[in-house]
Amino acid sequence: MNYKRILHTLGIVLCFEGALMIAPLICAVIYKEPEVLDFFECILICLGFGGLLLLLKTRNKNLYSKDGFVIVALSWIVMSVFGSLPFVFSGSIPNFIDAFFETASGFTTTGASIISNIEILPKSILFWRSFTHWIGGMGVLVFLVALLPLSGGSNLYLMKAESTGPSVSKLVPKVKSSAKILYGIYIGLSVILLILLLAGGMNFFDAITHTFGTAGTGGFGVKNSSVAGYSSYHQIVITVFMVLFGIDFSVYYLMLLGKFKLMLQSDEVKAYIGIILISTIIICINCVNMFENVWVSLRHSAFQVSSIMTTTGFSTDNFDKWPELSKGILVLLMFIGACAGSTGGGIKVSRILIYLKSIGKEIAIAAHPKLTKKIKMSGRTIEHETVRNVNVFMAAYLVVFVVSVLFISLDNLDFTTNFTAVAATLNNIGPGLAKVGPTENFSVYSNFSTLVLTFDMLIGRLEVFPMLVLFSPYTWKK
Repeated sequence: MNYKRILHTLGIVLCFEGALMIAPLICAVIYKEPEVLDFFECILICLGFGGLLLLLKTRNKNLYSKDGFVIVALSWIVMSVFGSLPFVFSGSIPNFIDAFFETASGFTTTGASIISNIEILPKSILFWRSFTHWIGGMGVLVFLVALLPLSGGSNLYLMKAESTGPSVSKLVPKVKSSAKILYGIYIGLSVILLILLLAGGMNFFDAITHTFGTAGTGGFGVKNSSVAGYSSYHQIVITVFMVLFGIDFSVYYLMLLGKFKLMLQSDEVKAYIGIILISTIIICINCVNMFENVWVSLRHSAFQVSSIMTTTGFSTDNFDKWPELSKGILVLLMFIGACAGSTGGGIKVSRILIYLKSIGKEIAIAAHPKLTKKIKMSGRTIEHETVRNVNVFMAAYLVVFVVSVLFISLDNLDFTTNFTAVAATLNNIGPGLAKVGPTENFSVYSNFSTLVLTFDMLIGRLEVFPMLVLFSPYTWKK
């Protein structure tokens, strides 16, 4: 374990976070808010601790697999801890555990909140709250890899530990160039979304914060009604871009290269779009009597399906009051999630497909023991190691889910609330059902349960293993 290199990298992360806080500080200056001093203090604290860690230098700059996992896990924890300081210092969220929950929810692009009335918060705090979505959407370490020579040829370990999906590959031979491509696409789509929202008459502050929330598939808004108070034009634009940000970014890279045939061969993207369309149609029909006409029902259904499937968490209606069939579909979509390599959360469509194909393979072999059958995705054979990783992930995911539900059940809330609270945080969705529904919040939980749900958000965003590796005794053995 390269301890000095790990701490040195954490110093870079903290200095990076301090630099990012300049944006909400400028926002506080523009709106003449007293939070200017709070953000200034937070910047000094981040730079101070980060600077001390940067003093730790080592000649050995190599990072190995477990080092990458530890750096990524600690980076997200450290960023959430220090990122909660503006909430505490400003008095917006005096309880540190609640502030830690809110910040982790932002960075992990979950969108779950403990705040009952967000409209009374200062604009600089709302800006920072939404900005954390955009920072965490593509990944903090991926951004640093694109800018800095963190660890030479070991950068892929950081990208693998932080990126979403069953496997991570380089778009181009150099990891640094791959990271730049990913962030270039991310920034490009964000700018287009911002322009479209502004074109529809949304003011700049609301447009930039909703761009952060949509691009990062996070869901923090600036109004208590989420997106319900905006025009149908804005709702449709956000619906489209939630879907776009839930697609594997390598598909966009292929599109830019003009390789449309390869792009259209993606089984994951086809399944992803298919699930969204089928779910939208079923829910639209099921809820048609709840709205003025079929088109309004279709708009709300498409928005909510896209929001839940991509794990964004915005809402245009209180779906907790929808028919049971519709709510059941939405809960299932919470688990499926978006595509691998996107900013979305959940188990991921690719894992679900591999898992289903594995079941089909075992059934075929049970019927014909001498049969040789390989699992294929997008015309390519899936390696046994990838299939094994998916199976282990599903097992670990299930254990974390069950244990989390049991832990928060100590608060003695109803099962629907507890089950969907864990589903919403572990899958980085945001709202659940019942007491954590779209018109409610997570303040009903005790400090202990809040910490459990915070851990679920972090372990969900990092896809289980980086956090488990961090707490494993094997990691720290020589």
